[in-house]
Amino acid sequence: MRTEATHRVQLVFSLLDADGDGVLEAEDFDLLAHRVVSAAPDSGTAAHDAVREALLRYWTTLAAELDADGDGRITFEEYTACVLAPERFDAAVDAFARALAALGDPGGEGRVARPAFAALMTATGFGRAATGALFDAFGPTPDDRIDAAAWARGIKDCYAPGGAGGRPAGGADAWAAFSGRAPGPRPTS
Repeated sequence: MRTEATHRVQLVFSLLDADGDGVLEAEDFDLLAHRVVSAAPDSGTAAHDAVREALLRYWTTLAAELDADGDGRITFEEYTACVLAPERFDAAVDAFARALAALGDPGGEGRVARPAFAALMTATGFGRAATGALFDAFGPTPDDRIDAAAWARGIKDCYAPGGAGGRPAGGADAWAAFSGRAPGPRPTS
């Protein structure tokens, strides 16, 4: 695996490992859902439920495809197998990406404001410095908002094993905004 791809896989694994214990488990996705929903108090119950359901689907898909020894835990070594067949994860990653972007757009206007973006990205495990650079890579409007659909595509590109690395509109490589950086300190709630 190329160095960039290895870093991406390590970063996404660390983002999904919400409790930081070095393995992926159902509890990580529950914790991640709790953090993300808590970071979007202005979003409605339906949007919160969509994120919870998307993360449950994400976990279920990963577990079914990658938990080689059936112990209910996915090690980093097991997780790297997702890179070999990324199409198995497209639907789960797409559902997560759309649900997360919808949380950032509680009014359904198709735009995500910087504070909502920062809160959600921090809740998923990214550091504050990385979220600012990433938001800027999406080319915010003069009122400091980004296109929700473009962000959903960027999320999918970031989390999908075969993704392009989060390339927002305009061709800017958002992955460069946080490549090589470990996520920031894990939220405590």
